[in-house]
Amino acid sequence: MKIKFQYNKTSLHRLKKQLAIRERALPTLKNKESALRVEVKKAKDEAGYLDKQLSEKMQAYEHMVELWSEFNPELVHICDVKTSTKKIAGVKTPILEDISFSKKYFSIFNNPKWYLDGIHILQELSRISIEKEFFIRKMQLLDHARKKTTQKVNLYEKVQIPGFQDAIRKINRFLEDEENLSKSSQKIVKSRKEEAA
Repeated sequence: MKIKFQYNKTSLHRLKKQLAIRERALPTLKNKESALRVEVKKAKDEAGYLDKQLSEKMQAYEHMVELWSEFNPELVHICDVKTSTKKIAGVKTPILEDISFSKKYFSIFNNPKWYLDGIHILQELSRISIEKEFFIRKMQLLDHARKKTTQKVNLYEKVQIPGFQDAIRKINRFLEDEENLSKSSQKIVKSRKEEAA
């Protein structure tokens, strides 16, 4: 990124202000990046744990596959998923508060007695699956914010701060050279006046 500037004191002061702003913001951005990195890892680990838990539970109920063909899946369905948001390092992430299930009426006497267990199993598997999806979404949001923050850190650290420092150095050298030339010309004028006198 090429920084536009003029060789004068106004431009120098403006560049110094911009440099100071970026130098003050850089540590905060680095802290935000590391906090987001930690939170992304936590969300990823939690999603992985829930995925493993879901797989284990599915395998545990695998011996009941024949029974599930008898089960009426319309007996239970999700009626409400309560959510809230929580800010993590300035990023709004979804939080799962509660899941409400509704059960249809069925006769315990006219259906197999394991239906109550089947309803409980479906609720448990649904809860784990929904919770896993929330952690995956949280991980995606945090990872996107982390990437943006990393880009900004790199922009400040590798492009803008060195660019501003280089521009300030050039302006300072120019102003010093101009001042030296002015002093030299004053000395020359003074010595000519002395010679003439």
